[in-house]
Amino acid sequence: MYRIALMKGDGVGPEVIDAVIPVIEAIEDLLQISIEKIFVDGGDYAAKKYGIPLPEDSVEAIKSTHACLKGPLGESAAEVTAKLKQILNLYINLRPVKSYPNTPCLRSDVDLVMVMENAEDLYRGFEFITGSTAIGLRVISEDTSRKIAEAAFKQALTRRRRVTAVHKANVLKITCGLFAKACREVSKMYPNVAYEEQYADTCAMNLIRNPQSFDVIVTTNMFGDILSNEVSQVAGGLNLSPSANIGDNYAVFEPLHGVELDIAGKGIANPVAAILSSSMMFRWLYDRFKDLKCLNASRIIAKAVEDVLAKGKTLTPDLGGLSSTSQLSHAVTERVRELIEYGYDPF
Repeated sequence: MYRIALMKGDGVGPEVIDAVIPVIEAIEDLLQISIEKIFVDGGDYAAKKYGIPLPEDSVEAIKSTHACLKGPLGESAAEVTAKLKQILNLYINLRPVKSYPNTPCLRSDVDLVMVMENAEDLYRGFEFITGSTAIGLRVISEDTSRKIAEAAFKQALTRRRRVTAVHKANVLKITCGLFAKACREVSKMYPNVAYEEQYADTCAMNLIRNPQSFDVIVTTNMFGDILSNEVSQVAGGLNLSPSANIGDNYAVFEPLHGVELDIAGKGIANPVAAILSSSMMFRWLYDRFKDLKCLNASRIIAKAVEDVLAKGKTLTPDLGGLSSTSQLSHAVTERVRELIEYGYDPF
């Protein structure tokens, strides 16, 4: 049995996480994967209820499960996410970005994975003021840089075997220089994977004018955050973009989009990023436990999402349609059932 922690979050978070549950239950039923869902509190709602955005009970519950799927968080997002990254040592952030049919994508040829460091860089938060000057310390470690690079090359082996390391070592000679050096050293261990480097500003341009040239991008925390948001917009928006925070023993999966307070409670939030995050969750369970049912589940969910979007009949307003969150969830769930019942082979 797999124990999955579910943190609904704030704003549209409860709506998109509720939309994932029927998909997971269909997988559980038809593929005979035993799943226990553990609901945990976290975010602005938790802060009002308990006085802190991430109660210790929630942390302990997540640590006792095999994976966590969470919705977007509001004002307390940094406190919850940063704390989970540190406590669970979630040093890798995976952000796959893909263009889907019948979506407002600027380019239809985006299909890449951003592998970024998840807990260092300027986001470590080492800032102070001296006199009238604010100073931020950038933390880049060799050990973590190597781990991120290794994760990127392993991703490339399952895809089109191309890794692009992104940095600014021409200016940040020590910090980015160390990161680039680690990537080059790891690349030598993967001679069957093509390797190149680009400066962050060049990569930003190429993600717009030539996104199909990228397969796996590996980079530091802040560059990855900015570049992944950029290319997600090129591919149709953050509502289509899942993500994973991964360590050696724990993983937390979440949609990239925010709480979208302007539509919260209206039942029209797009659940695709959350559903695709569950696909990533099942893939991670396969990677960790080598359970082929989980790999099957991951691929079937991804295929079901793509099929529903391609059909174009069940689209939420952000995609130009009139469907509700629950209607899109139902369409994906039914497609999951059809694929399994009709004997779809994802391998």
